[in-house]
Amino acid sequence: MATQKQKTLINFKKAQSLISKIVKMIENDAYCIDIMQQDLAVIGLLKSAHQMLMEGHLGSCFKKAMATKNEKRKQEMIREILRVTKLYNK
Repeated sequence: MATQKQKTLINFKKAQSLISKIVKMIENDAYCIDIMQQDLAVIGLLKSAHQMLMEGHLGSCFKKAMATKNEKRKQEMIREILRVTKLYNK
């Protein structure tokens, strides 16, 4: 079974491939709805990859930081998560 990192990488590679396809579709004046469907597929792949990255980070880096006694590091990690979450929700 593929690791989380491998699954994330697969999603990014699929998104990259679809973006190339979308560029060609636009260059060839493809039907707008067909282009938008491919665009939505890319967005879905990127959201899924983001979720996998977040889960991996929370389960490793974040968890490790929260287990320390270094309050400054804990606050820094919390700020990082909040910043990324805020960007994601824009």
